[in-house]
Amino acid sequence: MAQVQCEVEEGSVNSSPCEATPSEVCPETLIATLPTREGWSTPLILYKKFWFRSAALRSLILAPAKFVPRHDDTILATHPKSGTTWLKALAFTVANRHRYTFADHPLLTRIPQDVVPFLEITPGGLDYVEKMPSPRLISTHCPFSVLPPGISSSGCRIVYLCREPKDTFVSRWHFERSMCKADPIGINDAFNLFYEGCTPYGPFWNHNLEYWKESLMRPKEVMFVRYEEIFSDPLKVVRELASFLGVPFTEDEVQGGVVDQVVRFCSIESLRNLDVNKTGGIEHAASNVIIDHSSFFRKGKVGDWVNHMGKDMAEKLDRLVEDKFKGSGLEI
Repeated sequence: MAQVQCEVEEGSVNSSPCEATPSEVCPETLIATLPTREGWSTPLILYKKFWFRSAALRSLILAPAKFVPRHDDTILATHPKSGTTWLKALAFTVANRHRYTFADHPLLTRIPQDVVPFLEITPGGLDYVEKMPSPRLISTHCPFSVLPPGISSSGCRIVYLCREPKDTFVSRWHFERSMCKADPIGINDAFNLFYEGCTPYGPFWNHNLEYWKESLMRPKEVMFVRYEEIFSDPLKVVRELASFLGVPFTEDEVQGGVVDQVVRFCSIESLRNLDVNKTGGIEHAASNVIIDHSSFFRKGKVGDWVNHMGKDMAEKLDRLVEDKFKGSGLEI
């Protein structure tokens, strides 16, 4: 597979020429008409009630003409900084466990973002994703309502991973600071933006709610998982994930410790200690930013927010999310 860009998708609104055919929407023409907001390392653009960086938005605008969902696709969906890297490693390892041994596994030499490409921010573009052989394992941060049409009717699977909002915010803040070391955003400014819903692919609560409601309507096709569930009982979640993906563990595999091996191999600690994830980085030419591979394996702890957020700030965010989720049945 080609090198895959991760959660970095900066670029000025007019940084890329319009490649749309006459039957397609020209992304730059549309983007130029949309509201923008400064504050993060690069401006965000408001599209269909969600905030995007320009490169990701450009791909999403082109997606209806360039991406055709297949019935055997699996889409790993997350709001940024909700455990994307961990989910990619687990899903890829589970789905390909009969293809690779743990001794020759691709994750020993390639980062999870490389083996599971993003729908909207892959360097090869949507053409690369379209040419992938079936069954495809694809990642996205895209809200459900902005996914390319045909996702629901195709019958493809979606695994959505959510995370406690305070931990999600703190992880987002650290990641933005790693992207913009020269002028890092302060936690108060970052919190105000997050609280207002202005964060890449946000608002956070609407992103979660869209996939939650879809999982209630189509539980056989949409699996809703909480980061904290994986953290507390990874063996249980991995078995459920394998069954959902159509590759359940056999009794011999369970008794032989294969599930335990997958969990250990894909743990944050194990991934963090691999040389490929400790060195090197992903260069984004448009913004002259290099994101260290290690930035995707910072801590992965539950409750780390207490080391960064004050009580008042935490309670304020809790009240907001509780109000936004009220009546939905969703609790995270």
